[in-house]
Amino acid sequence: MGSIAFSPDGKRLATGSWDKTAKIWDLTTGKAALTLKGHIYSVWSVAFSPDGKRLATGSTDKTAEIWDLTTGKAALTLDGHTDAISSIAFSPDGKRLATGSDDKTAEIWDLTTRKAALTFKGHTSYVSSVAFSPDGKRLATGSGDDMAKIWDLGTGKETLTLEGHATSVSSVAFSPDGKRLATGHWYKTAKIWDLTTGKAALTLDGHTSSVSSVAFSPDGKHLATGAGDDTAKIWDMETGKANVALGVYTDYVNSVAFSPDGKSLATGSNENTAKIWDVTTGKAALTL
Repeated sequence: MGSIAFSPDGKRLATGSWDKTAKIWDLTTGKAALTLKGHIYSVWSVAFSPDGKRLATGSTDKTAEIWDLTTGKAALTLDGHTDAISSIAFSPDGKRLATGSDDKTAEIWDLTTRKAALTFKGHTSYVSSVAFSPDGKRLATGSGDDMAKIWDLGTGKETLTLEGHATSVSSVAFSPDGKRLATGHWYKTAKIWDLTTGKAALTLDGHTSSVSSVAFSPDGKHLATGAGDDTAKIWDMETGKANVALGVYTDYVNSVAFSPDGKSLATGSNENTAKIWDVTTGKAALTL
């Protein structure tokens, strides 16, 4: 599974897969409630709208789709990138969608006009990850050029470049207060950046292979990482230490996501399963 996302109410999980589909899972029954078919290649990224009524999917077919979760039908196709879409994110107000692509750009789409409102062209390699700040005024991008960037959505200008990654940046995530950015990268580590100073405040070193995904807990006190060493870890942001290690996969962990209440962590893996973990016990509560 290439990507996972909790619904805003925490009752459903979305998964994107190499089989060209996305699924919506009922976390009470553990069953797939909806299968979304329409992409012609792998679905690399999924994101719920803030109201939970829509799902966005990004694919290697170069398009993003917005799905109506009541009907299970695609309501909107966003077609403008010239290469695979690797990452998508809804704005906090649900009116815009960000897409990151292997064509080295990120786009901001106005979902009312159905047009690209902004195009960011500052990276020199593929854009692997996009994330809106909690206030919706900034966008973070991570790239294969070993950098992460912060963009002002009012001016469309780059305001900060975060350098110091040894290899490609695989994932970016804002802290809930918007003051920090987490980055995961292919050199086994994750970093926490202070966005006031532009400096790395923490380096999280404990995985033995590439870190593919990062996610802050809702209270900002922990960071989850998924990696190519077949494990996920939960790190304490005060100590910089991993206090929970989830290591029962047999293949690459591609994606991690905290539930809205912070009590559960979802992981998606190349072994074609998603798991829901109890953050307190470190035990798997559900396998999808």
